[in-house]
Amino acid sequence: MLGNQNADWRSARKATALAAIVDMAWELAREHGLAGLSLRDLARRLGMATPSLYSYVDSKHALYDAMFADGWQAFIDFEPQPADPTLDLATVLKVGAHRWVRFSLADPVRHQLLNHRTIPGFEPSPDSYAVAQAAYLQLRAPIEAVADFTQADMDLLTGTVDGLITQQLANEPGGKRWVGQIDDLMDLLVHHYEHRRATPSRATPRKGKKR
Repeated sequence: MLGNQNADWRSARKATALAAIVDMAWELAREHGLAGLSLRDLARRLGMATPSLYSYVDSKHALYDAMFADGWQAFIDFEPQPADPTLDLATVLKVGAHRWVRFSLADPVRHQLLNHRTIPGFEPSPDSYAVAQAAYLQLRAPIEAVADFTQADMDLLTGTVDGLITQQLANEPGGKRWVGQIDDLMDLLVHHYEHRRATPSRATPRKGKKR
């Protein structure tokens, strides 16, 4: 019994320490950029020896991995949007898109790590990628409550919204030139979705004389 308590205590202590490491890593990344992160500088800022830091993150990519999971968990916790089948598709898309925009613009460095392959050779671990998948499913759930969105529909949605966010961050940080068009973009996507559903598939044979 005592052994289990000690193990739980050590696990909780390690989790607390790792959370502090990740928080400080984000702070340094905002100061120097993601590529400018240094484990030595991180250890110094935390007031610990570099070898001690390696007992929590054994490489720079392991640190990015912990930050990746932390970032997507932050999205899950950020203004969660419950599924509401009484809403129309346009409203659901606009609420979700504006939530994504607010989250992304609040921390451009975090958006960069989560949505763009800016770190050569970095691939999230299965555990961290599972958090990203949970965030994606959370984003998708309110849409599926009101519409039969395909994977292609979701790809079009995420690709175009991320495009506006990226343009905004790259060309006019702090402005709204691109993200201010989110509502118009969602109206276009709804029109595309409804038009596609109303248009018979080309594979459907037409009635008429047989040839």
